[in-house]
Amino acid sequence: MSIVALAALGWPPSVAAQSVCREDALWLKGDWGQARFSVEVADTHAERGQGLMNRPSMPASAGMIFIYERTGPASFWMRNTLIPLDILFADERGVIQHIHHNAIPLDETSIFGGQAVRYVLEINGGLAKSLGITEGTVMRHPNFLQEIANWPC
Repeated sequence: MSIVALAALGWPPSVAAQSVCREDALWLKGDWGQARFSVEVADTHAERGQGLMNRPSMPASAGMIFIYERTGPASFWMRNTLIPLDILFADERGVIQHIHHNAIPLDETSIFGGQAVRYVLEINGGLAKSLGITEGTVMRHPNFLQEIANWPC
């Protein structure tokens, strides 16, 4: 929901602006438009290792953002993951460089995201195509490196 939409709901502009960058929300924007996801943050080794394993479902507007301490190569797999996922790999500026569509539940095949990955967003499978999310889309989150973020908070 945009700041304009929040203001239209009667929220004062200051409250609407503050709600844009919250740890539990991630924004995406591109030529296709904008979207907001309610996210869980996985920023420790243990949280990233667990990911979305063993969950039978996830709300359409939800996801998980994986945040790494360093930019580098990233690969994922679907071990113990019960739902199909779109996996969006972004660089240190928060720009999506690669999208793996509809990762297969329980598949242990390595899914390579690229050499210079800092952030990875997992959302329900098929949603990236449905929304029109493409490579080059920009992500916004307060835990990103704000000084170099393409879309800072």
